[in-house]
Order: sequence, then structure tokens, then C-alpha cells
Amino acid sequence: MTIVYFLFVLGVLVFVHELGHFLVARWYGVRVLTFSLGFGPKLLKYRRGDTEYCVSVIPLGGYVKLAGETVDDRRTGAPDEFLSKSKWVRFQVYLAGPVMNILLAWVVLAGVMAQGADVPIWMESPPVIGTVDDDSPAGRAGLRPGDRIVSVNGRETPTWNALNYEVLPKAGRELTLVIDRQGDRQERRVVPIAEGQYEMGRLGIDALHRSQITQVRPGEPAAGAGLERGDVILAVDGTELRQPEIIKHIQAHAEQPIVFSIERNGSLMDVTVVPRRDGDIGLIGAIIRGTETRRIDPTVLEALSLSARQNWETAGQIGRMLQGLVTRDVPVRQLMGPVSIANLSGMAGEQGWDVLFELMALISLNLAVLNLMPIPVLDGGQIMILAVEGIARRDLSVKVKERVLLGGAALIILLMVTVIYNDIARLLR
Repeated sequence: MTIVYFLFVLGVLVFVHELGHFLVARWYGVRVLTFSLGFGPKLLKYRRGDTEYCVSVIPLGGYVKLAGETVDDRRTGAPDEFLSKSKWVRFQVYLAGPVMNILLAWVVLAGVMAQGADVPIWMESPPVIGTVDDDSPAGRAGLRPGDRIVSVNGRETPTWNALNYEVLPKAGRELTLVIDRQGDRQERRVVPIAEGQYEMGRLGIDALHRSQITQVRPGEPAAGAGLERGDVILAVDGTELRQPEIIKHIQAHAEQPIVFSIERNGSLMDVTVVPRRDGDIGLIGAIIRGTETRRIDPTVLEALSLSARQNWETAGQIGRMLQGLVTRDVPVRQLMGPVSIANLSGMAGEQGWDVLFELMALISLNLAVLNLMPIPVLDGGQIMILAVEGIARRDLSVKVKERVLLGGAALIILLMVTVIYNDIARLLR
């Protein structure tokens, strides 16, 4: 199923990207010779008019072949050849692929958001430390519960989400944190450790989570006592407990009254529940989550707006990560190749189609940003060549273009070798 999910995600992304080039080329009367999903020998093919549509054996990409696309192609000077069109038309054809990937990310993520979701409140809350692991980078740097992390390397962190963006991709890199400790601003230097298969940066801190009731079953003790969905549990029998401890406490007190101190819509109250006995344990008929959430059910227009905002923020994060790779602030081992993407697709697919589509939107946005980079061979590189020729008011020579494209191809090959090495290293770990 991992392979199925991966091929589905990659197939949709490649098809949409190449469809952008295809539609704009046809709109301006450019003859399209081939529309291929995949590279290499053709497994399936179908011809309609001047265009051959095919599926090729290597599914890691695709291409649209245009008539008279390069100086090496046999050209007649016909008006339906690509190089016979103006630079403005060629610019639009190159730009269409990344634009289609951006639109795909926007629409798909909006579709996921329109389904509604329980959003963790702490993610959008100020990063005030709730717990610190003793043997962790944060613990060794002297961070304490109650400290508010103001910035990382000079970049403000108004929420836990923003803090994670700054820390996760920088395992093994020294970070300068500015913290607010009861009004006193202090500076701390800390090096996040690498955690998990993908070596995400970890400081060893967490927010102060509050447990919340997310479901109450009718006819069970919790419902009979008056507990409701959305109640935040502050204490149990006068003691502050986290979610696993609350469940153990309930199970250990079958047929014994338990006092839940809760917060409901800003009001504080106590509710006494007597768990029913089920074998050797007590049950109250409620689902308790370890993190407080709020329900969001946006309209279609609201979902489109939320998607646009999130994709904009994500694109900025992708840009900063690419900048970090150049400045070596972000380790090269953070780059992922096809094996890692397949693995992520499999894990996302197992969690549900909404998670898989959310991953698809993220990868589509990454694909758009990467393709817009000014690297020859990529769409952004071709746009850069057109811009240089436009400024110079003359076309570059064939020899110069060949050297530029050769350099771009070498860079892409180096990138592929790097990400495949990273994938293999992750498998070995």
C-alpha cells in the first residue's frame, strides 16, 4: 500500500504540473509532440492528433515535449514551434507548471480544511515552557518551566508553531534563544539533538498541556454526572494529573466517587463521577485527550482563505530552509528523496485520506518552489535565461546555453545523489 499511495501522490503531482505546461502551450498554438507521465521506455501510449500521450517505466517525474523546443531540435520556423513564439509566451509556458502545483496545493488543502478539524490550542499559543527534560539541550542550557521563548536566531516566535519551524530542521546547529523569565530577558545558546528517523531537531521542552474530554457516551457514568464534550480537566481528586495518569486513576477507582475539577466555557466547577466496574477496572464512558483543542468548521470560502494563508506561510518556511541549506544553517541530511516521500505517503495513507491529501498539498508546494529556483534545466532556470536575454536584448549563443544547461544538469544530479544517500542512511538507521 505504501507503493500505491506513493504512486498516487506522485502521479497526481506530475500530471498537474505537466498539464500546466501542456494547456498553456496549446492555448498559444504550440504543437505538443509528447505528454508523458514518467521517464524512459513507454509502457502505454495513445496518439491523438499531433500529440502522443504515454505512461513510461520510471515514475519519478514526467515531461511535455514541444515542437522546436530547443536549438538542437529540427526546426522549420513554423509558427507552431516553441522557439517561434515570443519570450513572453515561452515565459508563460515555463511558469504554468509551478503555478498549477501552487493551485493544487491551495485547492487540496482547502478541501481538507473544509471537512473541519479539532485544532490543538497550544500550537497557536505563545511558547511558554511547561516541562523541561532534565537530560536535554534545554535542561543543560538552564531553561525552566514558565520561560517564554521570544526568538530563535533573531527571528520572533509568537507561537509554538513558529518555534517548531525554527527548531525542527536544525538538529546539530547552535541556536541563540532569547527567553523572557518573569520580565527579565535572557539569552541562551542551545544545540538541538536529532530525533527520529528524519532527525528532527529537539530541545527537550513541551507546552503545559491540559487534558480535555472529547467524547461522552450516553448512558455512561460521565454523561450521568454531567460531564460534557469540551470540558477541560484541571484536577482529579484535588491533584493535577496528565492524561495517562487520569486514565489510570479512573481505572483504579471502580465504584468509588471521583471529583473532576473542570473548566467549561471559562467557568470552573467540580463534577463527581462514580466509575462503573468492568472486570477489574473502572470506566466512566468518556474519551479523554491529552491536549486541549478547539473545533473549526469553516465554510468553503473560509477554507480557501485559510488554505491560502497556510500555504503562504509554508512557502516562506520552504524558502528559509533553502536559504539555510546554502548558508549551512540547515543540515543537508534534512533533504528527502523518493524513498522518504514514499514512506511518508504510506504513513499518511494509513491515517486516512485527509492526511494523505494534506501531505500531497505540502509536496506540491515544495515542488512548485523548487521548480522556480533559478537552476538551468528547471522551469525557474529557463525563466532566468529568458530574463537575461530580455535584458541583454539578444539571445545567448548556443554554446553558452549548452554550458549553462550542463551545469544545471550536474547540480540536479548532485542533488539526486544527496537525497538518495540520505534515504539509504535513514533506512539503515
